[in-house]
Amino acid sequence: MMKVILHGYSGHMGLEVRRAAEKSQDVEIVCGVDAMTDGTDAKCVKSFGECNAEADCIIDFSHHSLTGDLAAFAVEKKLPLIIATTGQTEYEKNIIAEAAKQVPVFMASNFSLGIAAETDLIKRAAALFPDADIEIVETHHNRKIDAPSGTALSLFAALKEVRADANAVCGRSENGKREKNDIGIHALRMGNYVGVHEVVISTDNESLTIRHQAFSRAVFADGAIQIVPFIVKKAPGLYGMKDFLEAND
Repeated sequence: MMKVILHGYSGHMGLEVRRAAEKSQDVEIVCGVDAMTDGTDAKCVKSFGECNAEADCIIDFSHHSLTGDLAAFAVEKKLPLIIATTGQTEYEKNIIAEAAKQVPVFMASNFSLGIAAETDLIKRAAALFPDADIEIVETHHNRKIDAPSGTALSLFAALKEVRADANAVCGRSENGKREKNDIGIHALRMGNYVGVHEVVISTDNESLTIRHQAFSRAVFADGAIQIVPFIVKKAPGLYGMKDFLEAND
């Protein structure tokens, strides 16, 4: 049984990860870290300094602003790290890159295997239609702060692997006429959508839409739990969903 420290234990995703771990035969949450804990759960503490449990890995579903403390603790304890937060600044990305020199770090904007499949499909489709117009549309609940979503930006990055000269255009307001290399990224915020990501690839004669919809946040928790056995065996370095999928081909 692999033992995990869960950062962001008290949040919505923390609860989903705990539920996923309870169903797992491979992973156990041995300590939670969350500054917002009310103290009613003896397993959860407010800071990493209070977490003395022996563990094999850390799962982070907290907030990117806490990257510094998270990375410092992982490096100090020599623990593999799974980062499931998005919106990191360049400074925070550099912290993660430095940590990855000393411990294995798995980082993804979305832990859904369906999104991983969508990413692969859009790259293939974009290669088949080199002159097509491409737009990305993402929809999330009305409480989401960052826009566009980290997943939408990751989809754009995947497309840029096929179209090196692609230019991201976030929204159309005041951006004028579409340029040949533009890829539009549009964010909708409404209701209680967990996450919808559509990529539309359109020529003058036909259009292809590749769409993924998550119905429950549990899909992201399940994905993170599945990553634990993968990352605990790795050498220091920065890993992503592509590495996980290749290992399971």
